[in-house]
Amino acid sequence: MYKKFLKRYGPLILIMTFFSVIVLTSFYFILQPKIILPIYSPNMVSQELVDKNIRYIKKYHRIADFSLTNQNGKKITEKNYNNKIYVADFFFTTCPTICPIMTDNMTYLQEKLLLNKDVLLVSFSVTPGIDNVEVLKNYALEKGVLDSKWNLLTGNKKMIYDLARKSYLVAKNDGDGGKYDMIHTENFVLIDKEKRIRGFYDGTNNEEMNNLISDINTLEESYIN
Repeated sequence: MYKKFLKRYGPLILIMTFFSVIVLTSFYFILQPKIILPIYSPNMVSQELVDKNIRYIKKYHRIADFSLTNQNGKKITEKNYNNKIYVADFFFTTCPTICPIMTDNMTYLQEKLLLNKDVLLVSFSVTPGIDNVEVLKNYALEKGVLDSKWNLLTGNKKMIYDLARKSYLVAKNDGDGGKYDMIHTENFVLIDKEKRIRGFYDGTNNEEMNNLISDINTLEESYIN
């Protein structure tokens, strides 16, 4: 009796089971909350990292226009990052403490994102008087920087200072009263295609780099859906 039942209804049961699994799986993914990265504004960031004139801003914050020079002596502006996702940090080549670790982690990102042409990297020197084009080029060669993926930028000190304090929100005032001097942080900043800040990450922490890569994937998916 049992064998006759299986022979008669077995294929139907298998088909119904198969489709039930598909339906339940589909519902599971549909009901999963969609991950949306925050959009950071100055009022969401520690005040010590933000210029006092913009600390009140709650929305519509975007990276300002800039014009600087990269390791090859090429002029780089915000237009080089149009319709791109990118990761930014601030460093200097003679830094003996956190910068070597940050650069190693940027190199790690470069390797992991190498084939993704929609994601770029940029590092701004906070000591442009020392980090001229020649110095940056030697540093780039030493660290394995790929020109098509990663710009090391130098130029006008006030512009770099303003970018750190008013755009990327990652630097403290020096505190010694020096003009346009700052203490850069270890933060990496994730910027979307609309030039908005979507995340901050500890550039000295390996686990944070994997979180950053995951968030980049999430951000990319948001442009597809």
